[in-house]
Amino acid sequence: MTTQTKTTWQKMKFKDFADTSPSVKLERGKEYPFIPMDVIDGQRKFPVEIEHKRFSGGGAKFANGDTIFARITPCLENGKIVKIQGLKEGVGFGSTEFFVFRGKDEISDSDFVYYLSRTDTIRDPAIKSMVGASGRQRADKGVIDNVQVLAPVLSQQKQIADVLSAYDDLIENNTKRIKILEEIAQVIYKEWFVYPANSDKLPKGWGRVKIKDVFEIKYGKNLPTSKIEKGGKYPVYGAGGVIGFYDQQNSDGKVTLVTCRGNGSGTVWRTRGRGFVTNNSLLVTPQTEYKFMDFMTVYFMLKNANVASAISGSAQPQITIESLNFVDVVLPEEGLVKKFQAMAESMFDSIDSLFTENAGLRQARDLLLPKLVTGEIEVKK
Repeated sequence: MTTQTKTTWQKMKFKDFADTSPSVKLERGKEYPFIPMDVIDGQRKFPVEIEHKRFSGGGAKFANGDTIFARITPCLENGKIVKIQGLKEGVGFGSTEFFVFRGKDEISDSDFVYYLSRTDTIRDPAIKSMVGASGRQRADKGVIDNVQVLAPVLSQQKQIADVLSAYDDLIENNTKRIKILEEIAQVIYKEWFVYPANSDKLPKGWGRVKIKDVFEIKYGKNLPTSKIEKGGKYPVYGAGGVIGFYDQQNSDGKVTLVTCRGNGSGTVWRTRGRGFVTNNSLLVTPQTEYKFMDFMTVYFMLKNANVASAISGSAQPQITIESLNFVDVVLPEEGLVKKFQAMAESMFDSIDSLFTENAGLRQARDLLLPKLVTGEIEVKK
C-alpha cells in the first residue's frame, strides 16, 4: 500500500455513484427473510441473524449484495449498517428505518458501496441532517443523495473492498467459532443441570428458588451519547453489545447482563471484563453465599430460565428489578457447579481470546477503511 495519487478518481454525487432507491419486487402475503433493527450490532459486516416474516407491503426492501443503512437515531450513530448476503430467495425486507444502497453496473462495486457508507463521508452528513421529535429523529435521504464522493474506477473499488473484506471474513469465521464453542457449553449445561431439573424429583442438594434468593441485581447507569463518542479505555455495553468506549467503568469483571429496555428485553448476555454498563441492562451477580458460582454458571442459568416472563409493556417492553427477582431458577448442588465451571473454563477462555482477536481486527479495519475508501492509501496489485 502506498500514498494514493487519486488521478483516476472522479468526484460525483452519491446518488450518481450508487443506486440509493433500488427496485425490489415482493409479493404481498408471501413470507420472506426479514431483518429487524435489533439484529444489527454495528460491529459486523452482516446481520447477526435473519428472521422470516409475511410481507404486508411495508418496510425497506432489499436483495443480496445491497447495503442497509439505519436512518434513525441512535441506530445511525451506533453504526447499524450491514451488507446483505445469503438470502435463499435472493430478496427480503426489513425495518422501515433503513435506507437501501446498491452498486450500479459498470460504475460502483456493491462491497465498496458498503464500506463507503460506513465512512464519515456519508454518515456525518446523514447524522447532521436528522430532523423530527427528540429520540425519533431521522436522516434526510435527499442530503445523503447529494453528498459529494470521490470514486475510484471499478477495478480499484474491488481491490479496496477485497482488502477490507479480508478483515471482515476473519471476524465472521471467529464469530462462527465462538458460536460453536458456546453451543457446546450450552449442551453440556443442559445435560448436567436442565434435564435433571425437569424430572419429577430434583437430585439431592438441589433446590428451586427465585432469582432474588440467589442473585443481586442492579441497573446500569445512564451515559449520554456525547460522552461515548469521545472514546475512552473501557467498552460501553448498551442493549446487547458494545456501543463505544468510555473512560470510566461500573463493571469490575465478567458479569451476566439482562437487557431490560426495548425489543431486546430479556436477552441474556455478558461483559468480557471491565466496562461501563448502560441503563439498558441489568447486572446480575451472585450473593455472597453463592460466590462459588462464576459468570459461566450465572450466564447459562439465566439463559435457561424463563426471563421473558418478567417482561411488561407492549409499546415499550421492559424488565424491572422487581419483576426479574421473582423468576424461578434451579440451584444445583455446589460441587457439581464447580465441576462444570472447571470443565467449561477452557472453552470460555477460547471464546474470550477470539473476541479479543476480533476486537483487534475491527480496530485495524476501521483504521484502514477511511484511508482506503478516500484514497489516502492506495492498494497496489
